[in-house]
Amino acid sequence: MVRGKTQMKRIENATSRQVTFSKRRNGLLKKAFELSVLCDAEVGLIVFSPRGKLYEFCSTSLPKTIDRYQRHNRDKDTEGNNKVIENAQSIEPIVSRKLLGEDLGSCSTDELHETENQLERSLSLIRAQKAQLYKDKIEQLKEKERVLAEENAALHEKCGQRPLDLITQDLQAIPNSQNSQNSEVENETAAESQDSENDVETELFIGRPDSRSVKNSCRKC
Repeated sequence: MVRGKTQMKRIENATSRQVTFSKRRNGLLKKAFELSVLCDAEVGLIVFSPRGKLYEFCSTSLPKTIDRYQRHNRDKDTEGNNKVIENAQSIEPIVSRKLLGEDLGSCSTDELHETENQLERSLSLIRAQKAQLYKDKIEQLKEKERVLAEENAALHEKCGQRPLDLITQDLQAIPNSQNSQNSEVENETAAESQDSENDVETELFIGRPDSRSVKNSCRKC
């Protein structure tokens, strides 16, 4: 009787799925044991059932096998990282020379265009970082100025003295007050001078205009 080919998909019937798990689990454990004996291999096998039950097999000690597996992965990752670093270091001088405008004779038009775009992106990042550093520095200086001003005010208050900025404002106000007083004195003097200039000698005369003219002529004589 020819056995039909089993389709590799999840068995929907729960009973059939459990029976299949039990049979294939036992077969898998048997194959692992045979592989370790026949080939003198270190074999570790861990199986969890759908309900979470653990089944395991190890030719030596399962914790030691797991530890050996982890060390192997760490060494493999380290080796892979070293290869990546070596490749990057070998490529870096070439890229650096191109960015500096050297060894461009072998570059195609697309490579030159890509290098130009890379330089523009790098320049934009550099300018943005520079502007951010300036902004942070300005904020730090403003904060430092505020703290120093508060400390200065606190020290003056503790010593019973007025802050220096208020004293400076008072000193600046004194010349302005003096100038204002001088201006008032000058205005009063100018007004008095103008009043004195406007004073005209007058003479009261009663009579005919012609007799007044004769009288003035006699007075001149």
